[in-house]
Amino acid sequence: MRCLVTGASGAVGPVLVDRLIAEGHQVTVFSRHPDRIKWPASVNRCAGNLLDSIQLAAAMTGIEVVFHLAALLHVANPASALRSDYQRVNVDGTRAVVETAKRAGVRRVLFFSTIAVYGATDGQVVNETTTPMPDTMYARTKLEAEAIVLSAVGTDGRRLGTVLRCAAVYGARVKGNYLHLVRALDGRRFVPIGNGRNRRTVIFDEDLADAAVTATGDAAAGHILNVSDGRFHTLSEIIAAIAQGLDRRPPHFHIPAAPVRLFASAADVLLRAAQVHRALRPALDTYLSDVAVDATRIQHDLGWHPRFDLQTGWQRAISTMKDIGSL
Repeated sequence: MRCLVTGASGAVGPVLVDRLIAEGHQVTVFSRHPDRIKWPASVNRCAGNLLDSIQLAAAMTGIEVVFHLAALLHVANPASALRSDYQRVNVDGTRAVVETAKRAGVRRVLFFSTIAVYGATDGQVVNETTTPMPDTMYARTKLEAEAIVLSAVGTDGRRLGTVLRCAAVYGARVKGNYLHLVRALDGRRFVPIGNGRNRRTVIFDEDLADAAVTATGDAAAGHILNVSDGRFHTLSEIIAAIAQGLDRRPPHFHIPAAPVRLFASAADVLLRAAQVHRALRPALDTYLSDVAVDATRIQHDLGWHPRFDLQTGWQRAISTMKDIGSL
């Protein structure tokens, strides 16, 4: 296939590009700073903005499949001023990709969305038939972008888009909470809050790339597919898997959640009074939340199965982190 990867310089992009090259596909990367990554010589690099129609059309010439990863990612407690940025990048940018793809005769647009569109699951297991209840700017704009992708029809009259609702991605290049957790455990600075029995739904970056390539077939056109490793892991299990990959002992004690919640709420009052745009309680609530999203449809409909379990995924991620110097 002749493939275009938007947002290729992010955490997942390089892994996806490597997978596509390994299968013999021709790859063009499109991002604002494509030279941040040392790409193989076979990769065609295009610098540009999603909303620049000339740049985007040039990058998409001759392309068969678009993997649309470019997005403004989740930020805890974002300022209201970011609302227009989320709308511009996640919604308007996706619309530009879809419209350009239609004019260019692209066969498929794979849109990387998020299980965050489901909102708080409150201890329930949700799946693709569950009504989304997004509760953040990031999730709301991702859901709006999904509708654009799913309604698109190609020049052949067939559905153009496929939506991948990705679980929390971990891997060597992922930043944010998981990177902080790995570094804290490596430095023996991490103290768990709560009993660790809250569930998480995750996917290793190499498995996500594999699932995305599988979903380029006609069977996935016009569909929403949750993508995870197929299991629910407690937070304690994730911490233990990371500790094992680091050759560290996991913490054997925790701080009760209730008093930490009270402290975080009180601290946020003081921060607001001091006009400091930072909030502890939302980040704590995210840490303590329970997220269980069923992802069996992609296995049933496409015959795709993850290759990495939690332990082997984290071992590989941490080994690569050390190789690339992020740990």
